[in-house]
Amino acid sequence: MTYQSTAHPAHSVSPFEGLRRAGAGLRRFFAGIGHGIMVGSTAHRRFEQVQGLQAKSDEELAAMGIKRDDIVHHVFKDLYYI
Repeated sequence: MTYQSTAHPAHSVSPFEGLRRAGAGLRRFFAGIGHGIMVGSTAHRRFEQVQGLQAKSDEELAAMGIKRDDIVHHVFKDLYYI
C-alpha cells in the first residue's frame, strides 16, 4: 500500500523578497511626490500666464488676437475643447 501526501512544501521566500517589495513601495511613493510637484508647477505657470495676460491692456490683447473674456480659454486650450 502506498501513501500520498497532498501537503505542499512551504513556499521558499527569498530573504530579499521583503526588501524588493519595500523598494517597489518607495519607488511608487517618490514617483507620486514627483508627479504632484510636476502638476503643481504646471498649474502655477498657467496661473502666472493668466495673470500676465490680464495685466495687459485691451489694445495689447487685441494685437495678440485675444479678447479679455477668452484669456483663460487661451491659456488652457490644450487641456479642453469648448
